[in-house]
Amino acid sequence: MPVASEHSTMSKVVDATQHGQSHYGRTARLTIQLPSGLLTSYFLKILEGELGMITCRGEYESLKSIYSVCAHTPAPVGWGRYTEDNIDYSFLLVEFLAFQKQPADAKNLAASLAELHLKSQSPTGKFGFHVPTCHTRNVQAVDLWTDSWCELFSSHLSRIISHAQTAFMWPEFDHLGKLVLSKVVPALLLPLQTDGRSIKPCLVHGDCWDGNTATGEDGRAFFFDVASFYAHNEYDLGNWRAPRHAVSDPAYTDAYKALIPVSEPGVYSTSRIGIAETYFTP
Repeated sequence: MPVASEHSTMSKVVDATQHGQSHYGRTARLTIQLPSGLLTSYFLKILEGELGMITCRGEYESLKSIYSVCAHTPAPVGWGRYTEDNIDYSFLLVEFLAFQKQPADAKNLAASLAELHLKSQSPTGKFGFHVPTCHTRNVQAVDLWTDSWCELFSSHLSRIISHAQTAFMWPEFDHLGKLVLSKVVPALLLPLQTDGRSIKPCLVHGDCWDGNTATGEDGRAFFFDVASFYAHNEYDLGNWRAPRHAVSDPAYTDAYKALIPVSEPGVYSTSRIGIAETYFTP
């Protein structure tokens, strides 16, 4: 079993059952008997190829960073690679947490997310991350360090626009993408860090929607399937605007803003969250 190196050789897998759904790989609940005889459960994700490796590594590093700040994620155990039938696979192993409700309710989710944003500290004091992370099957261009949130977000959004240009082959879209990156993004984001204003690089979930958050057995909201990096805190609210998500209910954003007020210039807050939404909206 590829996860064996993460446990004592005296531990053994007593059950492995398919659990949850993944559009891109296989997922299971493992029941492990420890040398003491105690049974404990883990969640295992297995993905294929180079993209699978980047995803598993990025999610592990994201979970590790979040878990060091607040216990609102499954505890990360490890990740690794193996080959089977000449196919390269990567795996992610984390603590198994049972759900009570999905998504978490507005106040609980806002409280957990706000705690992450408030308590986290960038190790460099800058925006970015030390490894690339993945949103769906897209490798995010966030593995750099910069003092400018506008610069990092421009890099981030530029990559997804490039992917879309290749798929659409639509000149009008190409022109619009250039205008958004050259005009709209700077107009909305540069004022956050000019005229004496400043913002803190916060560790973000990176894909905070209905399917990636839940209420645990202790009643608190927790996160998973994270694609983290150090960003402006409002970035996580972009995914809450998509009407297809239950978290688009204004109660979620209102509960969050009651804990962390909008950044100045406040007049641009809705538009800043809207430009973040463009990354998540297909």
